[in-house]
Amino acid sequence: MVRIVDPVLAELRQTVLRMGSLAEAILAKALRAVWERDAVLAGEVQREDLEIDRIDVALDEEVIRVLALQAPVAADLRRILAIRNMATDLERVGDLSRNIAKSAARLAERPPVAFPSLLAELADQATRVLRNALDSFTETDLAKAKGVLGADDEIDLTEDRLIQAVIADVVGHSERVHQEVDFILIAKNLERVGDHATNIAEEIIFLAEARIVRHQEKLGGALTPR
Repeated sequence: MVRIVDPVLAELRQTVLRMGSLAEAILAKALRAVWERDAVLAGEVQREDLEIDRIDVALDEEVIRVLALQAPVAADLRRILAIRNMATDLERVGDLSRNIAKSAARLAERPPVAFPSLLAELADQATRVLRNALDSFTETDLAKAKGVLGADDEIDLTEDRLIQAVIADVVGHSERVHQEVDFILIAKNLERVGDHATNIAEEIIFLAEARIVRHQEKLGGALTPR
């Protein structure tokens, strides 16, 4: 038997999956703009991010409408709230991709400097955890979601190593300082992509197990909503 809320949940799910596809696509384009020092691609990213913003606003309006008119409870309410939170994280990934594109545009205007050796590794790590987080939602794969949580620690370590290497390089080559600053900014934005992928994975765990794992290390364990 199909419930009234089922088509709404299905539509919200498809909307957030579309946001996920767009977020992945513009992150990939922003990184390509960096590698190729392509200001045109960088400009496209900044325009395309607006589509994610539009979808986010529309999803917000739909969630408010569903909460007001259908008053979902229990598992349905958890799913709606999780999708709303995931949409917020994906909108932020769009913003971070736009930030990376801004760095790409600046790099395109300056003399080329070799990329830090760890930057490609960091980009691969951030891209991969975002993909895995979204796959865990698409496939309802709890193991994959939990794997994202551990992978975020590796991203943090790579970012730290990269920043240390860039700072050391600036000391001996002050003429590169502007480019090196953008390398650090790109790294920080990629690390934040990892954070938002982690948030998405935490929502999948919340959906599957009704457990809040956010901040569990600080709070001494996962919480179960009352």
